[in-house]
Amino acid sequence: MQYKSLSVALASSLVAGGAWFLNVRQQVPADTKNPVSSQSSSFSTSSNAFTAAYSASESAIPSPSPSAKRRALVVDNDQFYTGSIEGDEPLSKDTDDYGRKVLEMMTPDDATTRLRKKEESYLVNRGRGVVRYDIAALASNDPIEDDHAEKVVEVPNTVAATDGDATTSDWMFWGVFDGHSGWTTSAKLRQALISFVARELNTTYKSALTTPTPGAEGGPPSLHPAPSAIDSAIRLGFLKLDHEICHGPIPNLTKVSKSEASASLAPALSGSCGLLSFYDTRSKIFRVACTGDSRAVLGRRNPSTGKWTAKPLSEDQTGSNPQEEARMRAEHPDEQFVVRNGRVLGQLEPTRAFGDAIYKWTKDIQAQIKRHFFGRTPSPLLKTPPYVTAEPVVTSTQIEPSNGDFVVLATDGLWEMLTNEEVVGLVGQWIEVQNAKPSSSFSTSSSSSSSSSASWLTSWFSSPPGSANKKPLPVEKGGNSDKTGQVVAEGASADAPIRQQQWHLDPSESAKKRWTVEDANVATHLVRNALGGRDTDMVCALLTLPSPYSRRYRDDLTVEVVFFGEAGRESGGADGEGGVRVNEEASTGLKREEAGPVKAKL
Repeated sequence: MQYKSLSVALASSLVAGGAWFLNVRQQVPADTKNPVSSQSSSFSTSSNAFTAAYSASESAIPSPSPSAKRRALVVDNDQFYTGSIEGDEPLSKDTDDYGRKVLEMMTPDDATTRLRKKEESYLVNRGRGVVRYDIAALASNDPIEDDHAEKVVEVPNTVAATDGDATTSDWMFWGVFDGHSGWTTSAKLRQALISFVARELNTTYKSALTTPTPGAEGGPPSLHPAPSAIDSAIRLGFLKLDHEICHGPIPNLTKVSKSEASASLAPALSGSCGLLSFYDTRSKIFRVACTGDSRAVLGRRNPSTGKWTAKPLSEDQTGSNPQEEARMRAEHPDEQFVVRNGRVLGQLEPTRAFGDAIYKWTKDIQAQIKRHFFGRTPSPLLKTPPYVTAEPVVTSTQIEPSNGDFVVLATDGLWEMLTNEEVVGLVGQWIEVQNAKPSSSFSTSSSSSSSSSASWLTSWFSSPPGSANKKPLPVEKGGNSDKTGQVVAEGASADAPIRQQQWHLDPSESAKKRWTVEDANVATHLVRNALGGRDTDMVCALLTLPSPYSRRYRDDLTVEVVFFGEAGRESGGADGEGGVRVNEEASTGLKREEAGPVKAKL
């Protein structure tokens, strides 16, 4: 999603300065290229008032008072500032004389607690190509509009044909859902999307058992469905769920109470992008179904260089994407403004989404809903709905578990802050640091399965301890997406992500100044570095900003990282006999009683 460029002013060291409030607009020009303000201020709590003093230096940032360990954050319309707080009492007021919001800024420890609040990590002891997946979520909206879902399904050979003497295989699903105009649609996807898709896959795979597909080049018939049939099943699952969301409630609107009718309409009136991945452990094919502008990126190690390469597995589907615009104009040939300023009818940025029924319902249905439930007035540009579809674009990638592939799935809040290349490099950096630790530092229990689950890291790198933090990211150039969501051609350059432009970050800044490895959960590691990494002032400031102010600077973030490998089987167990265990070290977001045995994941 695109935003106008806003200037961000941060003062990293501060002294008392009442005149700072009087002159701040002159001191920090709106078009400043420096994200650190040269002016500073402090607040006194001992007298329940702001102190009056002024630092005239514009060439250097003075050191803060040794006694001033508390920090203040001042939020203006399009920029924010930090300052120190003198004294131990609470701030006496939450706005300054200019109406700007004043907050006490989080400490670095507070920021870490916030970052890890929703993190989860699981060790997969199935011996079928997946060894671990990590999850992190961070709200900007209140409540958060993102959501996610994961499921490992053990499938008998009476449903899907297996190889050799195996009696079962696994279907593994991971999904991230970026809601907008509310949280109800993304919550519906969390509850139902995997089930809808699995149901269609079940039908397709069983059909291949009873009606084998013709063999390739005259070979014997196959008991496995054709790739195109699997893709079609996934698309059908998406479309059936969206039809239930948007059109299922309509016939019963006048037959139930208004409160029940309103609740049933909620997922249709809000909207959500949907990114769902499906991994078949028999074929080792990883499919990504993308509806909207969330993104999946594969990280694969180049054995000759030891570095990682980034490969996008999806394209952002927005009105700025030339392919999406061409598709919509072909479907609505006589409508000049079907895409306007990169948005559907000049309003909605994603061209594919669940819900968003005001772009799908006819005018008659919308008039009925407005009459009975005070719904929105349809856009004057609405002529030939539907304009928005939930049909995904499905891609397939052959995974190489023995090479340690990984995939990052994330809502657009992450991709607004980091490039594909940076994300893959940051995961590679995290792996280097974990590999330099004793296995006990990232194993989660004393059982033999823990050391087995950890062993997938040990053969990839042999970096000396502490070296990874001081080196450039271990990633090769390329694999980025441009501002339209399309993959950048090899050798071409792409603009920096929109938030890096907004914050005036220098993308060439050295890794030593920018990146850090502090988290056992790799998804949390990505979120921390997206928010500023080694710049703790920026991380703390961005996390302190409350909703709705925070939406000016960052979106909701939901990140999942899936690690592939040959390890992970329970010691002494047969293929597929293991389970899915909570990785407690990297799962602050899971209370012990909530985690329990993760049989629900199977």
